[in-house]
Amino acid sequence: MDDLRERIFAIRCESEFETLCMEVFHLQYHNNKVYKQWCDLLGKNADVVKCIDDIPFLPIGFFRTHKVVAFSEEPAGFFRSSGTTSESKSTHWIRDFGIYERSFTLAFEQFFSKAEDYCIVAMLPHYQQQGNSSLIYMIEGLIKQSSYSASGFYPFDLEKVRDVLTENEKNGTPTILFGVSYALLDLAERYSFDLKHTLVFETGGMKGRRKEMSKKELHSVLCKAFGVKSIASEYGMCELFSQAYSKSEGVFYSPSWLKVVIRETTDPFENCPLGKTGIINLIDLANIDTCSFIASEDLGRMQSDGGFEVLGRADKSVVKGCNLMYEQAIEGFSSTL
Repeated sequence: MDDLRERIFAIRCESEFETLCMEVFHLQYHNNKVYKQWCDLLGKNADVVKCIDDIPFLPIGFFRTHKVVAFSEEPAGFFRSSGTTSESKSTHWIRDFGIYERSFTLAFEQFFSKAEDYCIVAMLPHYQQQGNSSLIYMIEGLIKQSSYSASGFYPFDLEKVRDVLTENEKNGTPTILFGVSYALLDLAERYSFDLKHTLVFETGGMKGRRKEMSKKELHSVLCKAFGVKSIASEYGMCELFSQAYSKSEGVFYSPSWLKVVIRETTDPFENCPLGKTGIINLIDLANIDTCSFIASEDLGRMQSDGGFEVLGRADKSVVKGCNLMYEQAIEGFSSTL
């Protein structure tokens, strides 16, 4: 098992990824009761699955209704999705926080260099208030790695954030501003900036605090307010131990152990051609202790260079349509697992 964990974070090519996918599938099929029953009900048991394209994806909703784990010992903790008060929330049970720490650290370094090189300023009040947030855990870990004393969480102090950004710009300090969308807009409406040394990162929606707006419109407003050419984004969720990153234009790229597959909205077993909108499915090998094969409820499309766009949440009718082929299996699925 330890060897498998090491190999996950040392993937160098597609063939290594596919080999590890098969190993992780068999591990989770035999150790994750929820995933095994799901595979069996779809007629996709370990004897039938011969290659990566045969591997079933577990609908992400099961993290809201079941304990999705591939281990038997007591969990070390859990992450819970943000959601709204009217939504049931997902719970991601954790066997080893160290795997998550390794995943987010290596992915960040792959795309942005070491966290110690940046002053990291975080405006994430909603996530701090809810508790058990995987995003807060990640940002806190990156802040601890930073070599700058001004790195930290600034949930409501807009003036202090302005002062830190201004001082860092004056000193030429490489800075990353992580902010939930409504907090960034609050900051942008109060102060004006001309940031040359700061990467602005939006990490989520309005959380009921403001009227929702498209990513394109949001990024346009933020670019103008902060004096930057582009806004970066992170694509992650409570149910994943890995993140994809966009540096600009809303196109995300994944670390080598995370792969995105776009499936047809009318057939959850059929891959979408390049450029066509479908449901985002994810293979996250860092999820070795839970489930690495997840069908999200997000819409997206692939690009020819391996990047992907996130086009928002699928509405209920699309999700239901995508699950029509699952309905017979769902009827027989045990809620007691």
